[in-house]
Amino acid sequence: MKVVITGGAGFIGLQLARRLTALGTLTGPSGRPEKIDEVLLFDVVTPENRPQGLDQRAKFVSGEIADKATVKRLFDRPDLSVFHLASVVSGGGEQDFDLAMRVNLDGNLHVLESARALGSRPRVVFASSIAVFGGKAMPKHVGDTTKQTPQTTYGMTKAIGELLVNDYTRKSFIDGRSARLPTVIIRPGKPNKAASSFASGVFREPLNGIECVLPVGTEAVMPLAGYRTIVECLVKLHEAPGDKLGEDRAVSLPSLDVTVADMIAALKRVAGNRKLGDIRVEKDPVIERIVATWPVGTTFERALALGLPKDPDLDSIVKAYIEDFLPR
Repeated sequence: MKVVITGGAGFIGLQLARRLTALGTLTGPSGRPEKIDEVLLFDVVTPENRPQGLDQRAKFVSGEIADKATVKRLFDRPDLSVFHLASVVSGGGEQDFDLAMRVNLDGNLHVLESARALGSRPRVVFASSIAVFGGKAMPKHVGDTTKQTPQTTYGMTKAIGELLVNDYTRKSFIDGRSARLPTVIIRPGKPNKAASSFASGVFREPLNGIECVLPVGTEAVMPLAGYRTIVECLVKLHEAPGDKLGEDRAVSLPSLDVTVADMIAALKRVAGNRKLGDIRVEKDPVIERIVATWPVGTTFERALALGLPKDPDLDSIVKAYIEDFLPR
């Protein structure tokens, strides 16, 4: 079978591709385990050299998710599954509404329509976000039955995406699943335009001996999950039997609800004798406004019942990042 990963050249896309090639099989449209013979990673920009951990089954294709014809060409065989990760992130969506609509809304429709055209009812895993929640009436803890009133363009497009996945599944066009992600840490490399970027930076920069400037206070609370756990959740959600998911295909993934102060404390515990860069607060009103619209806690009973994993603690996430990305 073939697996298409949109946003495949991104951090999670590459981690997912490595995991899938290591697994070797997924449940195909047939409902049985099928051998993965191709993993197609689609993104706006693709790497010049093959990333480590990927063999010849991994193929990169560059293009715009907002281009219908380009997306349709990716879906060239019926024995196919999709992980749709491509997205304009939160801060970028607030800065450029039209871009967010083209990529997050039109792009999602192109993926769903291309999957529908196969006629094989392929499994489609859509990466949603807890940014679908918001508003003054939002409870302290949100979950799969909480009303969605997103307060960002990014969150709005994700909420629409979840509804589309539900309806395309109801119509038997696809076998869809929406993974409602918390903030994912710790991302290597440079900060991106996501309002939550500081949640990785507060670990990444000090561990690299670089100063971290926090745009929010240390009392800020947010749900987090480690990248290893997120990848496992995406795979397990793909593998979950459709009848166990029911009518609502959106599943809130397990997370840890922590303060920025908790993040700093975990960093210092795990760092040991490493020389850390300084951390200081320089509040950014724009980022603070976005973060203030997010939930501070999540519930995820359905995810646990489906066998999706949860990080044991922050320390384990920091240890994984050091093991995977920092020189020994």
